[in-house]
Amino acid sequence: MVAPVRWPAVVPGSSTGFGALREAGPTVRKAGPISMKRLELFRLAAPKDSGAHRYPGTVTDVLPPAPAPLPTTLAEASEAGRTLIMGIINVTPDSFSDGGRWDTTDLAVAHGRQLRAQGADLLDVGGESTRPGAARITPATEQERIIPVVRALAASGAAVSVDTVHAATAEAAVGAGAVIVNDVSGGLADPAMHRVVADTGVVYICQHWRGDPGTMDRLTDYSALGGVVDGVETELRERLDELDAAGAGLRQVVIDPGLGFAKTHAQSWRLLAATERLRVDLGLPVLIGSSRKRFLAAAVPGSAAADPIARDAATAATTALAALAGAWAVRVHEVPANRDAVRTASLWKEHR
Repeated sequence: MVAPVRWPAVVPGSSTGFGALREAGPTVRKAGPISMKRLELFRLAAPKDSGAHRYPGTVTDVLPPAPAPLPTTLAEASEAGRTLIMGIINVTPDSFSDGGRWDTTDLAVAHGRQLRAQGADLLDVGGESTRPGAARITPATEQERIIPVVRALAASGAAVSVDTVHAATAEAAVGAGAVIVNDVSGGLADPAMHRVVADTGVVYICQHWRGDPGTMDRLTDYSALGGVVDGVETELRERLDELDAAGAGLRQVVIDPGLGFAKTHAQSWRLLAATERLRVDLGLPVLIGSSRKRFLAAAVPGSAAADPIARDAATAATTALAALAGAWAVRVHEVPANRDAVRTASLWKEHR
């Protein structure tokens, strides 16, 4: 089994810190037509901590040269060492909270620009709903929906993530300018995904996953693995072993515990509470995706709980908690409140 990766904490903005910009050179693998001739490395500084405990450093982000200057918000985040905001762009007719709102290229691109103006550091573009019970689509349909959006947003200088479980779509999106692949299946849905990650050197978000959208709600028993936190760690380690075997560098990997994916509501809360433990035990940066999910309904009074948008305040509260636990990023639908939640958490840590 591959050993957990540990990074030393660094001083934000130092010459040896994660704000350093340099040529990747021959360390980045080539991938034929989507090879990137020049890569810049951004390493995000560890959160400040005045106590004896030091947070591990976070992920090395592989960013292709932007046609315009690198996004100011991303550069600032590299210096500040705060939790990043990943704004969601669903180019889908059936996503659980905003399906059909941004389902054309023009609408999706305009929404992405709005999210960026509101403070999103990263834009996550997806063309296939992965909510429980969602219908699967072909990679060709997915690419038709999202590749023009990825290309347009990347050309504007945004740092773009592609939300896909399909290796072919991931490869096409990297070719169009995406710098992150966000795979909710962790490679289980498409065995070719890990090879694409290895060949391109793209940052890879590896989410915990069981089953598929049609079966995940029946796969919530983790008792044989010692409970949900131990179980998620065990199964994520299996994905990391597979990535390592495919030749992917674990320094390009972010983990996501998969809140709401093959989890009961209580299990999702338990995993959220274990954010820091997951980060320390696995030695990797953690993305938290709680936005508008069903388990947040417990925090919303009355009948309003059934409305995903009514869960935005609860989402912002979980964002603050995730930021306090050292999450690398939070994936959200609504940026301003979550941006403020991250700032609030940063100020609290600064003055504690």
